[in-house]
Amino acid sequence: MNKPHYQTGLKQNWPQFSLLVLINAFVGGMVGLERTILPELAETEFGIAARTAIFSFIIVFGFTKAAANYAAGRFSARYGRKNMLIAGWLFGIPVPFVLMFAPDWNWIIAANVLLGINQGLAWSANVIMKIDLAGEKDRGLAMGLNEFAGYLAVAVVAFLTGWIAAEFGLRPYPFLLGIGLSVLGLLLTIFFVKDTAGFVQTESAQSALEQTRKPVFMEVSWANRSLMSVSQAGLLTNFKDGMAWGIFPIFLLAAGLSLPQAGLVIAVYPACWGLFQVATGKLSDYTGRRGMLTGGMMVQGLSLLAFTYAGGYGGYLLTAALLGIGTAMVYPVFLAAIADLVHPADRAESVGVFRLWRDSGYAFGALFAGLIADRFSIEAAMLATAALLLLSAAVIALKYRNAAPKTGVQP
Repeated sequence: MNKPHYQTGLKQNWPQFSLLVLINAFVGGMVGLERTILPELAETEFGIAARTAIFSFIIVFGFTKAAANYAAGRFSARYGRKNMLIAGWLFGIPVPFVLMFAPDWNWIIAANVLLGINQGLAWSANVIMKIDLAGEKDRGLAMGLNEFAGYLAVAVVAFLTGWIAAEFGLRPYPFLLGIGLSVLGLLLTIFFVKDTAGFVQTESAQSALEQTRKPVFMEVSWANRSLMSVSQAGLLTNFKDGMAWGIFPIFLLAAGLSLPQAGLVIAVYPACWGLFQVATGKLSDYTGRRGMLTGGMMVQGLSLLAFTYAGGYGGYLLTAALLGIGTAMVYPVFLAAIADLVHPADRAESVGVFRLWRDSGYAFGALFAGLIADRFSIEAAMLATAALLLLSAAVIALKYRNAAPKTGVQP
């Protein structure tokens, strides 16, 4: 009996890769359920006014997802990428039901623990499988397609939930979308997804990179300056998103926008984030990762600064779009850069460690924004976040070195 032939590349593996892109759209849609209406739900139905308390659902989500990311990376090699993806969906199915029928805010927090595990396991396993399939040549494009599908789905579902809430009320109807997404995602994974362990074995035999002698956590977190710079930029990118998740709905409604208008502004940001990632990911395959990462962090910081002073519906739409474009410049490139710099056998755990740091940014950003907004103002939280993004751009410019093809990091 002939052994299976594992040849990397998008062209050779397009049916399985396309299926994983579709499934990642379902994963992203699960986050979109909460983007527009949960802060409004906190104030309207549960009477929670303090920003720090409202942001508690983002803080719990961020830390839970970060830990689940690390678990997915650590255990994918041992138990299989597909099994991690299935486990992620099993944790996701209860989420919309809890959000629909939660009698108090503690149930919302519990739903976000489940959602964080769902996102950490399912999205991480999906990312790792795509990197396995794509190979070195198309890595940036593969990550662009992955993040495009996930974050476009966030935007679409965020807009739909805002519209449904305005037409039919905050509960239960907006959350019905989540039931369909989670059930379809689980069924497609069980019956059609194939594990990618064989691709890793083939690529490992051909790689010129050496496996790290240090613990992978140490290598990605601080020991390797290039990997460290990517990790801090990932953390601060999602730091900004954790702030935006909680701040933007409150800020826009206080500025006089209607709920559907606020929903559209909130949706434009992840929509541009999603749409432009295919181009930015592929461009980084040709230009190297450093310029795209540095420029993207700068665009995020400057556009968030401009958003604070936009002063009208049109201005908010424009600056939200620029914020999304800046995020698109870095998001797929982060993952491609990590994969460039590590041996294939270290890839799954390295991606898990990076995503641990990146998605802990949700929690740190929400906590920071809540504390600053309660003590000073919402605008102060946004301005401080913009300053941190610009500082992160400087760290990338100084510390990151592009990987040389097939030889590892340039000196």
